[in-house]
Amino acid sequence: MKKLWGGRFTKSTDHLMEQFSASISYDQRLYPYDIEGSIAHCKMLEKCKIIKSTESKKIIAGLQKILKEFERGEFKCDEKLEDIHMNIESRLTQMIGPVAGKLHTARSRNDQVCLDVRLYLREETRDIESAMGNLCQTLLKLARKHIDWIVPGYTHMQRAQPIRFSHHLLAYMEMILRDRERMRDMYKRINIMPLGSAALAGTNFPIDRNYTAKLLKFPEITHNSMDAVSDRDFLIEFCSTSAIIMMHLSRFCEEIILWSTSEFDFMELSDAYSTGSSIMPQKKNPDSAELIRGKTGRVYGNLVSLLSMMKSLPLAYNRDLQEDKEPLFDTVDTVFQSVALMNEMLKTARWKKIPQEKLSARGFLTATDLADYLAQNGTPFREAHEITGKTVAYCLKNNKTLETVTLEELQALSPKIQKDVFAHISMEGSADRKNVYGGTAKNQIEKQIKRLEKKLKTYPKIK
Repeated sequence: MKKLWGGRFTKSTDHLMEQFSASISYDQRLYPYDIEGSIAHCKMLEKCKIIKSTESKKIIAGLQKILKEFERGEFKCDEKLEDIHMNIESRLTQMIGPVAGKLHTARSRNDQVCLDVRLYLREETRDIESAMGNLCQTLLKLARKHIDWIVPGYTHMQRAQPIRFSHHLLAYMEMILRDRERMRDMYKRINIMPLGSAALAGTNFPIDRNYTAKLLKFPEITHNSMDAVSDRDFLIEFCSTSAIIMMHLSRFCEEIILWSTSEFDFMELSDAYSTGSSIMPQKKNPDSAELIRGKTGRVYGNLVSLLSMMKSLPLAYNRDLQEDKEPLFDTVDTVFQSVALMNEMLKTARWKKIPQEKLSARGFLTATDLADYLAQNGTPFREAHEITGKTVAYCLKNNKTLETVTLEELQALSPKIQKDVFAHISMEGSADRKNVYGGTAKNQIEKQIKRLEKKLKTYPKIK
């Protein structure tokens, strides 16, 4: 088959080279954006009197028919035509004849592919950001519903202090909100129109780039043609932001996996998001959380792949840049699916309230509160810390907890301890004494829920 660029060549492309260089197997997902960009380009060519109105109408009608062929699953891509751009142009030529060749006036595949990717990523970024908003809504509902639940907070994977379960959930919501802000900020650098840069130097034709940008709803055009066709840092930034999102999801999934064990027994995932064992019939595995945790690594890998690809490229376009799409597409798919799955996984899970006796059975979660109690009553904190440590040692030796030790036993360790100590070292008392902004006290969490509800209600959509 004759190449659209074959005029310079006397020999046909080797079959192995065709297979090695073809990108149509994966870049065909860009078809709606390629057609959208081509229609806008065609309208601009007509406006600037570079092509005739009759030619423009014929080209646009042909492109619209090709779009319908794709949507009906009728379009057959040819690997010999390398990529989605040449497949569409070849089909357009079949449909309307030589006039199809005028579509590529004042345009190169270099700026064309940059436009397609920006249009694609602009839409996908909006979808991911919206999915993250849904996840935030779910976390907020769960926090509101479980505000009275006390759970152990951990440091070093050891029980540390009692917290409200809502506080734990809202910690992840804060992470996701920051991820949304990163996504929204990054969107500004995606939403820039490169078409008109041509191969690298701009074009000889009197085009109107701002008109094309207006048709495609870009608020800004690129300022340097060489930068425009070789720039992929907006993809790297997207993959970097995505890696942070996946890191946050993976951390949460690690906790969900732990909470689902019989040892923790804090929650149970829905059957719809779990799998069984091929040999052990009793098993219910948290595969949804494990897969998100596992897929985080591939998103990290995609980021490193793009950085490695770009690190030595001279200006302007190089064929290496074809390798940007597979990491990008995989990251988009993985992140969107992970966020959506996380949302459904949390919405459908069965959460288990931890009985008071199980909370206080081990771990001495309120030991810090005892030390603070002593410090508030005049004991230097380091001395209070030592007294509390001795109290814990006494309890361990005598098979007691801070909830079951008697006042007399406590006073034997420090005469400053009075009856009111038990209000300080109760689970709820401990949580509600953390009454500082950002703390785990109930009234502080209620304030945070109201703040977050208001934030989500007034959060503008990306445009």
